[in-house]
Amino acid sequence: MGCDGGTIPKRHELVKGPKKVEKVDKNAELAAKWKYCALSQEKLRRPIVACELGRLYNKDAVIEYLLDKSAERPNTDAVTHIRGTKDIKELNLTDNPEWEGERRNTKGDRYEDIHCGMFICPVVGLEMNGKHRFCYLQTCGCVFSDRALKEVKTEICHKCGDPFQNTDIVVLNGTKEDVEKLRDKMEERRAKAKTKKSKKSKPAESVSAPSEAKGDTQVNEVQNGSLENGDSSQSDQAGGSGAPRLSSSFNGGRPTLVASKRSIQEMEEKSEAFKSIFTTHSSAKRTKDQTSNWVTHTPYHF
Repeated sequence: MGCDGGTIPKRHELVKGPKKVEKVDKNAELAAKWKYCALSQEKLRRPIVACELGRLYNKDAVIEYLLDKSAERPNTDAVTHIRGTKDIKELNLTDNPEWEGERRNTKGDRYEDIHCGMFICPVVGLEMNGKHRFCYLQTCGCVFSDRALKEVKTEICHKCGDPFQNTDIVVLNGTKEDVEKLRDKMEERRAKAKTKKSKKSKPAESVSAPSEAKGDTQVNEVQNGSLENGDSSQSDQAGGSGAPRLSSSFNGGRPTLVASKRSIQEMEEKSEAFKSIFTTHSSAKRTKDQTSNWVTHTPYHF
């Protein structure tokens, strides 16, 4: 079947050879890394932040991810290492004066430079378009080209003047080797932070435990002594007031009040005697024989 009408098939139409490896366009790859957010795949716009692995994000997209991690997003694998806002740094970028915006060639009668970047290095003037290696400082967030940091060696930021060390330099959109090195540094930094927190919490617990034990023993001693002397001091009270007698002692500047022993019956008797003072008590109410049949100006007149 086939080959009717004098058609002559060629070899590549009949024999299937090995599939060719699809090559990614370098220009498209660079534009995706340096002009679009690594999480939302939207165009980068200020404020722009970077993670400890050197990836660029829109700050709004990262905050939305941290607020709701269950929502579906195009590239959530790029932000699994971000635990909070402390793991990102807002970048202090320098605008490119030659950048005219996205609508500079609306009519199509001008040459459009694809490699023109929105930002440049403030020292050397190189465009941040992916052709040159760029870094940022974790201390202040300023962005420089790698050439500027190598040519002008200093321990102070070229833009804001804040001091920094070599460990504070993070490569932006680096190679796989650079990302692996940055990941190792990130894990080491987080492990050191955990050890510091554990060291700070241990001495605090050790100091609080013996102080609490001493305080408990002192309170118990004061309570036992006050309870033994409670009966003798109760007999010295004149008239036996209804309020419970409280003995006060000081434990490291803090007074401890202990009530003397009293039976439930005594408390009930004193409460009844106290209530009988008022006219609302049952003993103060008049019977039917005591009430008068006429109305007077004095309600208590018999």
